[in-house]
Parts: sequence; structure tokens; C-alpha cells
Amino acid sequence: MASITWLGQMGLKIRLGGTTVLVDYFASPIPERRVPPPIAAADVTGVDGFAGTHDHLDHIDHGAWRIWGAACPEAKFVFPSVHRPSILADGIPEGRLLPIDAEQSVQIGNITIRAIPAAHEFLDPDEQGRHPCLQYIIEGEGKRIYHAGDTLRYEGMLPRLKAFGPIDAALLPINGRDGARYRRDCIGNMTFQEAADLAGELRPGLVLPGHWDMFADNAGDPEAFADYLDAKYGGRVKCRIPRLMEEIEL
Repeated sequence: MASITWLGQMGLKIRLGGTTVLVDYFASPIPERRVPPPIAAADVTGVDGFAGTHDHLDHIDHGAWRIWGAACPEAKFVFPSVHRPSILADGIPEGRLLPIDAEQSVQIGNITIRAIPAAHEFLDPDEQGRHPCLQYIIEGEGKRIYHAGDTLRYEGMLPRLKAFGPIDAALLPINGRDGARYRRDCIGNMTFQEAADLAGELRPGLVLPGHWDMFADNAGDPEAFADYLDAKYGGRVKCRIPRLMEEIEL
């Protein structure tokens, strides 16, 4: 069994063989959400690992991670290593933490998670060279899934991605950036055109647009993404606008 299920925003449930991981699942029912959590944090079961690409609420949901740390006692937690103190503060035991940085990998069951830097909005490593934002390549059962987290495209990113080999499915943020968002300290992602161009050059087997549904003041247009991708790349990349909780077999 190899499948992905979109959980809203950049949330993704990945099942590869007998291993299940949730990446960037935002489960807290805060008032600003336009879409309620499809699964209440307390109802999440049967998960082997949780991964967060960076320490923003809609990617590492600390309230949910505290619940999962207790409710899923065997689960591992993957996150950029620079955020170790905040994850330890969630009460998750050290032995279940799998901190990671760019060019490193960790293993959960039969799934391997590899990392490259994300530029959200900039590549901003600390003095030890640790990156606060990451992108993940998730592999298992002969499948490879690219989860872009929150990022802009930066020089050298495409060759890094291509070096992993063929991508079976990719989830890319499309909400973009603008002056109004900068002024309220809302940093940006790829525009839908930039994300479509990345997909067109990377050529995954399937691409899903993400980060467009959750917040009214930081949204994107998945139809525009799909139309631009089709117009420019002539159907050479299969695009699917995901539906919440729809399981897609790979």
C-alpha cells in the first residue's frame, strides 16, 4: 500500500507499506481557520511518526504534538534540529525525537525521510549551520514523495531535488507573497506560477497544490495553478487539486 491523503494546508498523511507518518498536520481548531481540522488531534491513532518542516503553528502544531506524544507512545517526531528545545518543552521524551538538518536522513519503520533547506522567506542557517525550515523527501515501498514545506525557489534547489531521482508525488505551496503580508510579518512562499514552473521542470508523477485553503488573508488559487501548469507544460505533469481526506493511491 502506498498512498497520500491531504489534510488541509500543507498537511499530508503518507502510508508506505505498514508505516504511516503525518507531515505538517495542523490540528488545532483556532478561530482564524477557514477549514476545521479533518481529524481532531485526540482522535489521531495508528501513526508511526509525525514530521514538521518548521516551527510555525500550521506546520509544527505544539498543542497537537503534546497530545500525540502521549496518545501515540511509540511514535517518533521529526523536525529541524534547531527547534529541539521547543519540542522537548512539549513533553516528548528525548528517545522519541528524530531531529534532522539539511542533507541528513532519519528512519521511521520502512520510511526514510531526507531533508534539504527551505527558504521561507530566506535561507537563514544559524551559527552552527542548522536550518530553521526544511523540505522533506519521503521514501518507502519503492515510492518517493516530495513535501516542500514552506519555501521559495532558490538557486541550486532544483538540482538538489533531481539528485534524489524520480518523484512519484509532490506537495507544493502556492500562496505566494506580497507587501501587505510582509507588513504584518507574514513571510512568503512560491507564487502559483513559481510552483508550477518547479513542477514543470521537476516532472513528478503527480503534483498537488497546497497552502491555499486555510487562512483568508494568506490563501492561493489552486485552479489558477492547475491552469497555468497545463497551459505552459502541456499536460506533461499530472496535477490534482486535492480534496480534504481523499486518499490517493500511488
